[in-house]
Amino acid sequence: MNLTINQALQEKIEQQYQRSADFALTKEQIREIIARRAAKEFKEGDVVTLGIGLPTAVADYVPEEKHVIFQSENGLLGVGKSQSGDKIDPRIINAGGGYVEPKKGACFYDSQMAFTMMRGGHIDATVLGALQVDEEGSLASWLIPGKMVPGMGGSMDLVVGAKKVIVAMEHTSKGAIKIVKKCDLPLTAYREVDLIITERCVFKVTPDGLLLTEVNPLFTIDDIKASVTADFKVSDDVKFMEI
Repeated sequence: MNLTINQALQEKIEQQYQRSADFALTKEQIREIIARRAAKEFKEGDVVTLGIGLPTAVADYVPEEKHVIFQSENGLLGVGKSQSGDKIDPRIINAGGGYVEPKKGACFYDSQMAFTMMRGGHIDATVLGALQVDEEGSLASWLIPGKMVPGMGGSMDLVVGAKKVIVAMEHTSKGAIKIVKKCDLPLTAYREVDLIITERCVFKVTPDGLLLTEVNPLFTIDDIKASVTADFKVSDDVKFMEI
């Protein structure tokens, strides 16, 4: 493993995020880093479904020149960027209830058709949040025992129907580790996750377990080891995340 420091990149990132002895990323910075990195995973022409919460921000960071079609499980194919202020149309929202623009050529349909697309293998990639992901690629995303929840939603359908499953989540939650050896929360899906993206790093889920492929230059590999309980290998060509 050879992680060579790109000094120009290091200085740019440290300046942007004001690295210091009492360094801590804000919620907004964490969200932006994760969403920006996740947006790099899509290929030209992909049909992508974004989960509620942080994943909905991913659509805002896909370059205009790249043709990616976002599908919302509440019945919109052709989701555009988030809208606010006097730009909003209150009739057009994503699955999380946020106001969005419909892209040119967008279409609307009912939930039955939305879930037919998700279950029928028509989604190239999905980006979802998580409570826990383990080293086998199993996902827990819907229930903390003892807390009231509205239900699993469409995540169970997405993780088994999408061709690529990307988990985009904060690395830890109030200090609690989220990338674990074995999920101890109720599972959404068993061994379905392909990629894990946090503000600190990127893990690829392989048949042999987790492979660390990218590290945020603001953190070290030792930082990553100290903030997960899962076992993982470090890629021979591990590189810095482009954030």
